[in-house]
Amino acid sequence: MKRLFNLDHIRLRNKMLIVYSLCVLLPIIFTNVIFYQVTSENVKKQKMQDISRALEQMSNDFRAEIDDAVTVSTVFFTDNNLNAILEAEYENPADYIEAYDSYFRRILNNYTPVYTSVQNIKIYLDNPTLLHSGGIGNLSGQVKNLDWYKKLGDYSVNRPVLVRSPREDLLVLDEDENARSAFSIVRRMNYYDSWNKWEKVLKIELKMTSIQNIFANLNFNGEVYLLNEKGMIEYSTNPRIDWSSRLVEFASVEIPSDSITFKTSNPVNSYIDGWQIVGTVSEEEVFQEVRNSREFVIWLAALNLLVSTVIITWISRSLTSRLGNILKYMKKVKHQQFDTIQAEEARDEIGQLTGEFNRMTLQIRSLINDVYVADIQKKSLELERRKAQLNALQSQINPHFLFNALETIRMRSIIKKEAETAKIIQNMAKLFRSSLTWNKDKVKVKEEVEFILCFLEIQKYRFADRLTYQLHIDPDVEECLVPKLVFLPFVENACIHGIEQLKHGGHVELRLAREGDFVQFAISDNGAGMKTQQVERIRRYLEEEEELGERIGVQNVIYRLKMIYGSRFRFSLESEPGQGTKVEITLPAEEKNIQL
Repeated sequence: MKRLFNLDHIRLRNKMLIVYSLCVLLPIIFTNVIFYQVTSENVKKQKMQDISRALEQMSNDFRAEIDDAVTVSTVFFTDNNLNAILEAEYENPADYIEAYDSYFRRILNNYTPVYTSVQNIKIYLDNPTLLHSGGIGNLSGQVKNLDWYKKLGDYSVNRPVLVRSPREDLLVLDEDENARSAFSIVRRMNYYDSWNKWEKVLKIELKMTSIQNIFANLNFNGEVYLLNEKGMIEYSTNPRIDWSSRLVEFASVEIPSDSITFKTSNPVNSYIDGWQIVGTVSEEEVFQEVRNSREFVIWLAALNLLVSTVIITWISRSLTSRLGNILKYMKKVKHQQFDTIQAEEARDEIGQLTGEFNRMTLQIRSLINDVYVADIQKKSLELERRKAQLNALQSQINPHFLFNALETIRMRSIIKKEAETAKIIQNMAKLFRSSLTWNKDKVKVKEEVEFILCFLEIQKYRFADRLTYQLHIDPDVEECLVPKLVFLPFVENACIHGIEQLKHGGHVELRLAREGDFVQFAISDNGAGMKTQQVERIRRYLEEEEELGERIGVQNVIYRLKMIYGSRFRFSLESEPGQGTKVEITLPAEEKNIQL
């Protein structure tokens, strides 16, 4: 039973290609695809985690800023001495200034430098005996109309509240561009029930530079939005949003379709319920690292393929080229060319095979020289012996006997005054002598014309008035050399196969002319003509590559011309039934006889 996959019929080069594809190319591609997918997923996951951590870091830093401000507010909120100073009524400003300098100024100087996130601390109250300066502000009706005051809620509420408020250093209290330019922690100072004669509100303003530094995290390359409990933007790094002068709803912001949104679960602290930080990052930023890893994987795969391909090609070429060289020399042996392989000596199996082939070739050559050549010489001697015997037999029937016999008959015809018969016998003797004399293969055109005239005279004697002929011989062509009896077979076909079949006879016209470096022979008759099949068969003689053998007539002439001239001669044949035949042969003109 044949094996399902038989590799014995596959060329070695294709086998190496199969091994390369199955063992190198496909595994490298497969492993690198898996490696790329795993690496890309890990890089993407890591990038998303880094972005989330950066957002959480912003949230933690912002929470720390708020916690610091709340811590300071708690100290002021629970300070017994401070509340006593604020609740007291002073008969003259000097008394207030003394109390302010003795305690209030000191605690302001203690906390403001320590907490770097605190920009300004100010207490608003409606005690008319206090001077409204140095951290003390008048809680007027104008202040009570501001948004940050309204967010304090009922008088009994004392929890800290994060609000957007005007900057105190700009001294602008109207609802204008400065109305929301700062973050502040505000709370009512009503910790002591016995000291609530005056309404007191603590306002701790945060440094905006600190807030900006928090949200300008270098690890987050995107837009950041700080949203309040209503989804309004309180702060943003997006320069296209005017968040400092008005509230903008986050839902109305056009987020690019190729962006990814990140949100913090608890962005601020417990004092601010519902606030959160939202970040948007372009997918380009997220997947940039993925693309970098993809390029790394592609270059790594290409390097692996290149190195493995070069190594395998180098090794396979060492095998296939030398085996192919051995096969080439083995084919030469098939054609009796016993050449040895000229190659550097190698110790592998192919090198051993080359050495054994050279030894085998030398042995075969030696055997041929010792046995085959000797046998040829022996057979050559046998052929020479048989040729000598044949010549001896031929000498018994000397052709001159036939020529003398024909000459005797011709002389007898002359004596009997039969001149026509004598002439025909003379022509036959010439043709017979010419056909038996082959010491030269080429003759002059004028000699070939003499043979043709002898033949036509014989045919004229045969057909009488039924045959007429006409010859046009160019004098310039008479000395040119042509193969012997190359035109006569066509004259014979014209007379025998063309004219003989006609009841009333016919006409044969022959032309020989010189055209430059060529001799042109043309013969035409008005005889019976040939069928299409016969014409095609004669034309095929030009294409067939067969030995001459014992063929005669037209086929013999064509094969002789092919052997002598190759592709340098031209032959054309035109014939139709009842329309006669026309043959043209063009040969190279030669002036010097060539002895064979």
